[in-house]
Amino acid sequence: MQLLSSKKIVLLTGLGVSLLSAGRAQDTALNKPAQLFSGTGSYRTWSIGVHGGMLFPSIAIGGRNDFSKGQGTIGYGAYIKNQISHRFGIQADFLRGTLEGNNDNGAPPGTPYKSFKTDINWSAALSGVITLGNINWTQLHTAVQPYVSVGGGVLNYNPVVTNNAGTAIDFKPDGSINKFFIPVGIGLKFNLSQSVNLDMGYRMNFVDGDDLDGFYNPPYLSDKFSYGHLGLEFALGGRNKPQLATHNPAAQLKQDLVDQNNALRASLNNTEARVSQLQQDLAAASGWKAELDKMKLDSDKDGVADFFDKCPNTPAGEKVDGSGCPLPVAKDTTIIKKEQYVITEEDRRIVSDAIKNLEFDFGKSTIRSKSYPTLNRVAEILVKKGFSLKLAGHTDNVGSDAANMKLSKDRAESVKSYLVSQGANPSRIEAVGYGESQPIESNKTAAGRQKNRRVEFTLY
Repeated sequence: MQLLSSKKIVLLTGLGVSLLSAGRAQDTALNKPAQLFSGTGSYRTWSIGVHGGMLFPSIAIGGRNDFSKGQGTIGYGAYIKNQISHRFGIQADFLRGTLEGNNDNGAPPGTPYKSFKTDINWSAALSGVITLGNINWTQLHTAVQPYVSVGGGVLNYNPVVTNNAGTAIDFKPDGSINKFFIPVGIGLKFNLSQSVNLDMGYRMNFVDGDDLDGFYNPPYLSDKFSYGHLGLEFALGGRNKPQLATHNPAAQLKQDLVDQNNALRASLNNTEARVSQLQQDLAAASGWKAELDKMKLDSDKDGVADFFDKCPNTPAGEKVDGSGCPLPVAKDTTIIKKEQYVITEEDRRIVSDAIKNLEFDFGKSTIRSKSYPTLNRVAEILVKKGFSLKLAGHTDNVGSDAANMKLSKDRAESVKSYLVSQGANPSRIEAVGYGESQPIESNKTAAGRQKNRRVEFTLY
């Protein structure tokens, strides 16, 4: 039986090379960094593929078939694949197409048929796929991965044979046939981009039966057919992860070692630079220490460093100024004596008038304006004679202790503030509040409570 014709092989090969060139021109970063020894989470492991090609009722390794000449027909299919490791994956394959053959090259003895046509309604198989070329110690990227596969599945088909008289006969008119078959394949995958691979393969299929071609002819009880195909495989998942099947772990290990070496080299260079800078800083610090010692030197012991001393070699014990020069001797020894004042009866009368005329708004610390003239006279003697004054605020027992204490303090402070506003020295006036604690009359009468609400002035 013939295999793929030379023209078809050239056509398929040329198409594959064209797709490979175009894909690599679009995306040259086929293997992106992944974390080794971290499981498959750093990779894309799932993929889907579609393909089309030629079906033949024969296989490349030979073997007896029931018709002498096979014809190439169109087949197509798809698959889903899960890559378990760099080398091994599980693939579910689906295929459909038509097989055709005749006896144009001579009919075997006793054959009543001259041709057949079998519709493969569907086939489903589960295969293990071994990738051979993704671990490469000589290249950084492995653009091509050879693979082999073997598995098992179910084939559903309907054969129709044509006898020597030209009559078409449906082998099983009441339905279709299901048979177990074993697919064995080889192929090459070309990495077109980070997510797309060109799949070029050849699969031999061994059927557990002799009626695939509609002719049961013992002792040849196992029909065979092959499928040469070209297709595209699409990796599923994020583009930032490499495909596990196409990833080159040897190259990745080398790159990791190079990256670690570069990182260590950069760290060493940085350390050397820091050491060099530290040495420069230590040298500069030594120079600064010498300058500081020089600035601290005081040869004549006058308390002024030589660096600032404008009069060096000053005699010991002589008083000097900030420049290290002797202080001038004072010639004028006149002593000014401050005038002393005595508190007179007139001063006490002025203070007494101020106390008698001092009034506040009810329940407040606001001084009424009628009290200003006598307070002004108190401020005048404080400014003129420099006396000190103690202001003691008192209240009656109406209200709480805390409220009375605050009110008495506020009224004393209010008087102090007014005297200061008239020029009195605030440091010579003391304002104290005693609340209701020091009554001078009984709080049981209105007159007594009136006298207890007061601010006492003590001049000294």
